[in-house]
Amino acid sequence: MGTSEIPQGGDLDAFVAALAGREMVVVAPHGTVNTGLVTGGQRHTVSHPAEAGTAAGPMRQGPVRAKHLETARRRFVPPPGFEDALAALDSGITVLLGEPGTGRETHALNLLAHGGEEPVLVRVDGAVNFSRWGPRAQGVHGYLVMEPPDPFALRAWDLARLETSLAEAGARLIIVLTEVPGLAGALADHLGMPVVHHHPPDTRKVFGAHLADGDSDEEACAGWLRALEPGQLDELLPERLPPRYAARAAEAVLRLGVAGGATGAEVLRHVARAEGAEVVARAQTDPALRADLLAVTVYGGLHRRVVTERAKDLLGLAGPGGEQETDARSSHGHSAVGTRRRPWPETLRLLGAHRARCAGDGTRDTVSFFWPAVTEAVWEVLCRDHTDLLPLLHSWLAGPGPEAEQIERAGRAVAAMAVATGGRSMEHLRDLALAQSHPAPQVAGWCLGAVVQDPAAGRAAADLLAQWSVTTEAPLRETVARACHPDRGRITEEQALWLLRRLMTTLGDDTNAPSVVAVVAETLVRRFEAGDSGARTTVLRRMRDWTRSEGAPSLLTTLCFPVMVSTDLAWWSDQILADAELASSTVQLAAHALNESATFAAMRDALLDWCAEAAGAEHRARALSELLDGLVAARQPGFLRWLLAVERGPDAMPGKEPAARALAAWRGESPVSNSD
Repeated sequence: MGTSEIPQGGDLDAFVAALAGREMVVVAPHGTVNTGLVTGGQRHTVSHPAEAGTAAGPMRQGPVRAKHLETARRRFVPPPGFEDALAALDSGITVLLGEPGTGRETHALNLLAHGGEEPVLVRVDGAVNFSRWGPRAQGVHGYLVMEPPDPFALRAWDLARLETSLAEAGARLIIVLTEVPGLAGALADHLGMPVVHHHPPDTRKVFGAHLADGDSDEEACAGWLRALEPGQLDELLPERLPPRYAARAAEAVLRLGVAGGATGAEVLRHVARAEGAEVVARAQTDPALRADLLAVTVYGGLHRRVVTERAKDLLGLAGPGGEQETDARSSHGHSAVGTRRRPWPETLRLLGAHRARCAGDGTRDTVSFFWPAVTEAVWEVLCRDHTDLLPLLHSWLAGPGPEAEQIERAGRAVAAMAVATGGRSMEHLRDLALAQSHPAPQVAGWCLGAVVQDPAAGRAAADLLAQWSVTTEAPLRETVARACHPDRGRITEEQALWLLRRLMTTLGDDTNAPSVVAVVAETLVRRFEAGDSGARTTVLRRMRDWTRSEGAPSLLTTLCFPVMVSTDLAWWSDQILADAELASSTVQLAAHALNESATFAAMRDALLDWCAEAAGAEHRARALSELLDGLVAARQPGFLRWLLAVERGPDAMPGKEPAARALAAWRGESPVSNSD
């Protein structure tokens, strides 16, 4: 044997093993082998004799079950490019590239079985050594190899030998690989074999094929589908849902819906719960995957950068049990890997999630579960079976990032844990609100506002709101004010106004008082803007009462009222003309704001805007005259200051005529006209 023919590296092991039968062979160049000592560069290989009828052993192949193949053929939906793939089979060996979970195996089986009534197919272990493997002489129509660890281990001369053997046996071979950038070109250059790209078939067609195959009562199935509420089928079968998920959805529809009488919402909830339980179990021993799972659960639908950053933060907070341990285990070859060491597409596949670019916004690269309802299922499983994670999760969610949407997502996640635990997880809420993070009180406020009406967690939320509204700790008071924000949940007007009033009584000489007042003012204005007429009237009535007190409550009304006046002039006009009590409150609040030097300018401008809107609009002009009548009768110094400012202003200033009439009435020259 020439030097060039001497087996090298891994081939030497295989060569020696082939000669050795079942014996243990120790290869130790330049070493001493005795009863206990082996030195030098040694390797040892355990081998087994080849089974009868094969070129090498052990046998790493087996038949595809006829029942499995029959089902795969009945439910098969040809994916795009199926005809081209059939043509590529003529070469004998074909590579099929595609993402796992998208129907690659079903595609390959149907390619191999195409045209045969009872085809015999064999699945070959991807770890088989193709330099020594060969097809059976006859009786097999096709061979399927899934994910060989090294597709480049097949050399050109091995390929030529296999093509000849396959042609003699009348069989075809398909090698299925995960598609990665550049792999198709590299394989074509290296081996010259046909490479076919697998594209997932239409989700709706896969769903329909599984329904048709599994249901003998087509009318009952069609009736169930017709009874779905608008949009429910889209929720069950969202765009880009992988075929295996569509098959799972079809099975649930047949078993729970058509046969069991469950509604569309119940079926969707079932598949989401099943998926949530599976994905939590999948990530249980992998801290990196668990961090990715929780990041998608909380921030799914936001930019991919947000999801990956928050996952990294969680992994870092986990300490020795998270990022550090994960990296150490990875270096020793164990299963856990660092957050980004696993390819992102694989992470998404394991999580049942996907990336999407929003239409018209190329920068909006988002990540979310295929079934958004999985989020709730994940919280249910975590809060039931993994309560040890709750303190860590609250610490993590205290720092969600600066964006309002991230803060909202974190708050809703804390609320979801509170609901799933019946309020028990709220023992961690105080530490969250007091965390050294600017958004922390907002996150805690989102939680309290969202769960205060929940049957299980609502009592605990109400108790915390009452306690924290009179505490001395500013972050807790801010949390209460944030919880009263109308966007946070279902705190009623009466509840919110009672809490905001209590907050005002705790300010005193606190150096943080201005910041808390600002949050309370913002909350009060937003409640007015978002409320209906009844809610707005309630807010104004309570604010009128606050003007009679000293300190923060009185100041709060002067800050808020000018902004409220500018909110909806049509509403103000209607109410002043129709509701004498509200008209009286409006006069009192406007006069109060004009009397305060700090808010005079804001109230002045609000009235001038009303004057401008009233010009040429009879309804608003009459309401404005009613308001000015009331302000003249109240005879407050701030209103006189406003009248004089308008009188001395430029001719183009709005409100000149109504202000002049009001000033004349003030001076006792004539009554104020009720017409503009």
